[in-house]
Amino acid sequence: MADQANFEEAAMPLMSSLYSAALRMTRNPADAEDLVSEAYLRAYRGFGGFTEGTNLKAWMYRILTNTFINTYRAKQRRPAETELDDLEDLYLYRRVQGAAGQGLGVSAEDNLMSRLGDGEVVEALESLPENFRIAVLLSDVEGFSYAEIADILDVPIGTVMSRLHRGRKALQKALYDYAVDRGITGDRFAPPKEPASQ
Repeated sequence: MADQANFEEAAMPLMSSLYSAALRMTRNPADAEDLVSEAYLRAYRGFGGFTEGTNLKAWMYRILTNTFINTYRAKQRRPAETELDDLEDLYLYRRVQGAAGQGLGVSAEDNLMSRLGDGEVVEALESLPENFRIAVLLSDVEGFSYAEIADILDVPIGTVMSRLHRGRKALQKALYDYAVDRGITGDRFAPPKEPASQ
């Protein structure tokens, strides 16, 4: 069991990353601040039940995610005012595709992403259904493993894998659609079509 007297020292260094995640979840700075405050209050109250030596970051993200689901899901969302500085240089798409750092030349994806703006990437990410968006954010932006995401969301690993697969495909399609609409790319870069059901 963890000593609540150590809570501030252990948990406060995580506040910046938790706020970034909260901002992506709520899409609004004021709501993100409220979400982080509520999550920290719940974490402080429950810190005595935290097992020292386990993953504090995953534990805090679980509280943050559950607080979001319980408190903010039903709320009417205000228009998006989000500034996602963590998406600088549009690396999210490469992380989602698992291609960060691969290849020495400029790939077709890099070329495409250099011609899309941050707003299109943010909008594509925000257009994902909530379950997919949270899974993609936890994996591809926050860097949690499948097992950690399963623990945070309290779902089986297979569900995490399914949500990530479907979320990434939807994100890929949305980004491709933006590129086609702007005349940046053609069919050569189209995402693979799903087989027709018979």
